[in-house]
Amino acid sequence: MRIAMVSEHASPLSALGGVDAGGQNAHVAELAAALVAQGHEVRVYTRRESPEQPRVVAANGFEVVHVPAGPAAVLPKDDLLPFMGAFAEHMAADWRERWLPDVAHAHFWMSGLAAVTAGRACDVPVVQTYHALGTVKRRHQGAADTSPAHRVAYERQLGRVVDRVVVQCQDEVRELLRMGVPRSQMALVPSGVNIERFRPDGPAEPRDPDVPRILTVGRLVERKGYEDLIRALPGVPAAELVIVGGPPDGSLDDHPYARKLRALAERCRVGDRVRLAGGVAAADMPRWYRSADLLAAAPWYEPFGLTPLEAMACGVPVVGTAVGGLTDTVVDGITGDLVPARDPRALSSALRRLVTDDVRRFSYSAAAVDRATQSYSWRRVATRLAAVYAAVTGRALAEDQTREAVA
Repeated sequence: MRIAMVSEHASPLSALGGVDAGGQNAHVAELAAALVAQGHEVRVYTRRESPEQPRVVAANGFEVVHVPAGPAAVLPKDDLLPFMGAFAEHMAADWRERWLPDVAHAHFWMSGLAAVTAGRACDVPVVQTYHALGTVKRRHQGAADTSPAHRVAYERQLGRVVDRVVVQCQDEVRELLRMGVPRSQMALVPSGVNIERFRPDGPAEPRDPDVPRILTVGRLVERKGYEDLIRALPGVPAAELVIVGGPPDGSLDDHPYARKLRALAERCRVGDRVRLAGGVAAADMPRWYRSADLLAAAPWYEPFGLTPLEAMACGVPVVGTAVGGLTDTVVDGITGDLVPARDPRALSSALRRLVTDDVRRFSYSAAAVDRATQSYSWRRVATRLAAVYAAVTGRALAEDQTREAVA
């Protein structure tokens, strides 16, 4: 099957060896590679961000097409909406003249607008993954939300006009139902984890074996809950908190939020137990996960959350907030513990209990590996998505793929 992936602001090339790449970049890169491994032909369409970028780049078995839409420069994703018409025109021309796909899979709502426009022009069915919803972002960020004014309306309409909406967790199902998207339009397929890269065995980042390590990973933004973790740390004696994310370690001195976190740690009298490691290359992340006793993921909201899944695949239990995709991936009391968001006291209690209970932690570790490998491997995710593509195109899957997709 020919599959066009549309990811207007998140290039999969950024995920392949890039530093501190976002979740959508990694998702598109891993999914494209997994589909290619199953015999499909994949092209990823993303916006050109530099005059030096070639039109087409081969990467890991698939092709990345740089679409000339707007200035050839890096722009904030919230500024890209005016260029989606040009994006759709160039993509449709490519489909007519060079490479007509059987199905288009749009990642993020603006990609969906471009994909639907091109799909209608070329009679190509469209599958939509939002990755994040404007209603959720507005609820938690309020006036700080920089999304275009009509984002929610566009997302609602997309949910009704595309051939299928791929939702990543039950929380997203509930949110879309409240928006008026029919349940019959949705197929639940979560994101995945690379179980060949993220695994329990292998080298680990050096650490003091006598100091329990709590690791947290993500972009250095307020909604990730780092301040709640620092406020929780006084109740977890002797443990260190390592924050991986943001610019490289040497650049953190100029990062306003990094300075804010360090000042908070000093006020909470845990400055000597909080380490900001800065951005880490994707290839080095398994070493950091393996070095930890547990992963703390304390976001205020999270559409899916890849880092808990990566930690679980490395055999690291998770203490997380009960939001978004974490309520699907982390099985409370089995692979980790879930606590209310923005509650440092509950977070502190859960962290202290798990850090000091070796038996519970080892039990969670074994269950976490099993859950990640059995339910979230990219091979399984790609097979389930191929079944969605087959349904909207009317094409038949091979018998063995059909069995795996419904397992």
